[in-house]
Amino acid sequence: MPYFGHNLSSASCCALVTRPLRLTKLRMRRYAGLCALCMDCVILFKLISTVRLLSLICVLKWRLLLIEIRKIKMFNQREVFIIDGARTPFLKAEGGPGPFAASDLAVAAGRPLLMRQPFEPEAFDEVVVGCVAPSEDEANIGRVIALRLGCGTQTPAWTVQRNCASGMQAVDTAATNIAIGRSDLVLAGGCEAMSRSPVLLNKKMVGLLADWDRAKTFSQKLSAASKIRPDYLKPVIGLVRGLRDPVVGLSMGQTAEVVADRFNINREDMDAFAVQSHIRLADAQDNGRMSEIETIVDPAGKAYDFDNGIRRDSSMEKLAKLKPVFDREFGNVTAGNSAQITDGAAWLILASKKAVQDHQLNAIGRIVDSEWSGLDPRLMGLGPVHATTPMLLRQNLLLDDIDFWEINEAFAAQVLGCVEAWKDTDYCKHELGLDNAFGELDMSRLNMDGGSVAIGHPVGASGTRIILHLLNVLAQHNKQVGVATICIGGGQGGSVLLERV
Repeated sequence: MPYFGHNLSSASCCALVTRPLRLTKLRMRRYAGLCALCMDCVILFKLISTVRLLSLICVLKWRLLLIEIRKIKMFNQREVFIIDGARTPFLKAEGGPGPFAASDLAVAAGRPLLMRQPFEPEAFDEVVVGCVAPSEDEANIGRVIALRLGCGTQTPAWTVQRNCASGMQAVDTAATNIAIGRSDLVLAGGCEAMSRSPVLLNKKMVGLLADWDRAKTFSQKLSAASKIRPDYLKPVIGLVRGLRDPVVGLSMGQTAEVVADRFNINREDMDAFAVQSHIRLADAQDNGRMSEIETIVDPAGKAYDFDNGIRRDSSMEKLAKLKPVFDREFGNVTAGNSAQITDGAAWLILASKKAVQDHQLNAIGRIVDSEWSGLDPRLMGLGPVHATTPMLLRQNLLLDDIDFWEINEAFAAQVLGCVEAWKDTDYCKHELGLDNAFGELDMSRLNMDGGSVAIGHPVGASGTRIILHLLNVLAQHNKQVGVATICIGGGQGGSVLLERV
């Protein structure tokens, strides 16, 4: 029986389908549609093009089904517990490089956290760190931090990057590895020193330096140097580039303006939300509700023990005086109703039930589920809506079933936009595929102790911080269920469903 140049007997045809699955992709494509009934195979070979197509469709359907099953069952395979956590104060950038590198911050928060555990740092199966822009001396910053924390040379450590959600990605990756049985005890978190974001040479200057390096004689080097022009000295500000979407050509602040325009969110609404963020943080600080913060000391001996970006005197009158930053003519997003440029680090210890029993650990929470989403980068601030909605539907939950929320405050307009999107029937129908509006989020349950507008938003760490603080809020109020969710530059969203234990 000829088939693509092969002479197949009926016996060899049957052997193909009973052979263990060691075939290459090429062979699998060639033999798609073969079955153990050789007479049927003769018929199928005459219709091989159709059969191959149908076979591929069936394979794809099964693969998609398995992916969905994995999504539903991921955290039902093995329970994932959160044991403890800590973070540094979030330190506002003051116009120059801050006193700490990103790895310094992570180590400063990690040491007291590990010292109070009943196990040695070498007990971790892995260390996962989120960081967007480590310095030139912090390649694979996760490994650098793990070694400095004494986790041992045999403990693997690595770095993840998902823009603003890098810290959440680290936690989700750790949770997934525990759920599937790959790890039992993981240190996961995020860090960022935004004040130390790189300042780069532009392409013209780089080209000139390359010519200089290739020059062999003094005259050749002089010739190369003579080509320098004033615009060669114009730097590339890494932070500015990093906060701009290169695909749609908008800065993150401009995307907040798009969200505000989509839902008619005005300047007064944004400023009122920002003032509330500062008021709530001040109350939390005054009443000892930021217990996750570890005091850190810089090389000059100065101690930091609170988030120093807070503006206790913030008011609607003062914010009204600020000019729009991202759309100077028609915009409403200002420095006062946006998250601050900040340095900081945050950690969580995650464990399986086996690790909890082996080390006699006391869990503070459990990761029930998580979800990641993509959406139009111009509306990136609505990422929490797109990530949280399918996660809640999968768990048969509604907005009112959640005791407390942490939505990262990249911009006041962005958080308010998420609240409005869930109430908007048209948006829920056309963008989320729902029949009606999803519901109305109770603002009294949202960001109880302030958010990134007041605390700051070190992009590698915020995703971990909101998970950690949400667990503390649940404990303080004796509640059980919470959602931590974050928008992501580039048009994504991440969300984690937590349960206090």
